Amino acid sequence: MNWAMKEKSYSQRRACALVGIDPRVYRRKSKRPADTELRTRMKELASERRRFGYRRLHIRLRREGWEVSWKKLYRLYREEGLTVRKRGGRKRAVGTRTSMAIPQGPNQRWSLDFMSDALEDGRRFRVLNVIDDFSRECLAAVVDTSIGGARVARELDRIAELRGYTPRRSPTLNGAPVLLRRAGRPQGSRRDRQ
Repeated sequence: MNWAMKEKSYSQRRACALVGIDPRVYRRKSKRPADTELRTRMKELASERRRFGYRRLHIRLRREGWEVSWKKLYRLYREEGLTVRKRGGRKRAVGTRTSMAIPQGPNQRWSLDFMSDALEDGRRFRVLNVIDDFSRECLAAVVDTSIGGARVARELDRIAELRGYTPRRSPTLNGAPVLLRRAGRPQGSRRDRQ
């Protein structure tokens, strides 16, 4: 408005028409009190109690003897830019992470990736892909409606027997890392038969 009237020498009526407001709205002076004392006290309380929103601040101010409606307090709360501050995010690991070593030959590291899709009739199926990170060779693609942990271990054992080697590390792309060593489980145990 002011820019149009100063820079372009528009009349007040024409500038208001450009913006789309009535000239009486532009000329109207606010009759609201400044409420500086209430604003400062509200800011003090909000800084003391950072998790208090306007409703709890209204209760505190009423206890202190301030006669103010919650609607007015909400307007002042918004005008002052006060908001309930968010809680801190989840704690992350402190320290530097070591970068993953690049494999220098085949069978040094395999990656596992689980993918999921649905058939036309709505039944879901999963695909377990095992990939050698050095040669980018797909060692296995296991397709089934359900692939449990025992099945994953069995497939990895089968691949290790065919390749004649078990990699030291096996990160997954979509899920928790799978440890390839079966810690002390005897062959033919119940978990191996699943």
